[in-house]
Amino acid sequence: MRFFNAMMLETIARNELKKYKPSLVVGEPRAIPIEDMVEQYYKLDVEYRFLRKNGSALGCTVFGDTLLPIWNSEEKQYELLPVKSGTIVISAALLDNKTDGRLRFTFAHELAHWLIHRELYSGGSVAAASTVKTSLEENHAVERQADILATALLMPRNQVKRAFYAMRSAADPAASLAGLFDVSKQAMGIFLKDHHLT
Repeated sequence: MRFFNAMMLETIARNELKKYKPSLVVGEPRAIPIEDMVEQYYKLDVEYRFLRKNGSALGCTVFGDTLLPIWNSEEKQYELLPVKSGTIVISAALLDNKTDGRLRFTFAHELAHWLIHRELYSGGSVAAASTVKTSLEENHAVERQADILATALLMPRNQVKRAFYAMRSAADPAASLAGLFDVSKQAMGIFLKDHHLT
């Protein structure tokens, strides 16, 4: 597995955003159209399914044609869904509450897997977040990298800083910035704290 530190992942995010739409990194700060990026720019297919009975899995990126176990909530049983390479499966449970930021973050997280983990999972019919021959430690590192890259895609550091300095006199800067970038207030609060912008 290739190691990516936070700085490398920020650079990957900035470069991908520039390729997709340069104004997202140099123009007025705004929400990243992550769903359009996934479907229109990267041409990845998106399916909404219940991945687990307990709702523990929010997304899955498919790197090779496979049969993916999904939960059929009507039949109350697992079934195998044929899925093609280049598909992102998002938990249908996220459609119930689109405003808390989890849906957009899941899109970004799964896109991150597509961008940086294809070589890790390629060569077979496997999917990120499914049973693969990796250690628990490696799996944790892979998921952490995807989280960091997802954050960098949704909240480009320079753009958030620009917006922060423009909005810092607001009654609740974290809430204002969360609204601007269409992320949860909690995620923005963590971002601001991690970047010493509180």
